[in-house]
Amino acid sequence: MLGGVARQWGFSRRRAFLITIGIGWALYGGLGIINDPRYGTARGLSGITQYVPLTALGWMWVVLGTTAALAGLAINCPRVQALGYAALAAPAGLWAGVFAASAATSFPTAVGSACGWGAFTIGVVLVSGMDDPPPPQFRKKAR
Repeated sequence: MLGGVARQWGFSRRRAFLITIGIGWALYGGLGIINDPRYGTARGLSGITQYVPLTALGWMWVVLGTTAALAGLAINCPRVQALGYAALAAPAGLWAGVFAASAATSFPTAVGSACGWGAFTIGVVLVSGMDDPPPPQFRKKAR
């Protein structure tokens, strides 16, 4: 039973990822998009900002980042954690798609951002499917 408690309350890399990246997303939205958007970001996102203001997109990052960080605090709640991973993947995937469209049309230098955000989105999806390793006392010993 003690092992179950250790596994339940112990350190979780998956939850730490949600908390760390979620806080990063919230700060990116608040400080990097709402407060002081870079020229390249604003220009690369022109395909979507004609419909949605950049400030609203910044708040999307803040809300989804906060959602992911809070989901990381949920212990033994895989559905809540899955919501957190979706909250991490959604804005990065949106950025990847919009930058890719911009790179293909009016702003060719956006290709680097499209690749980076696309790779990060795939990384989030991969991490979401990983299991935390069992506590040391339950790991198989090497022979």
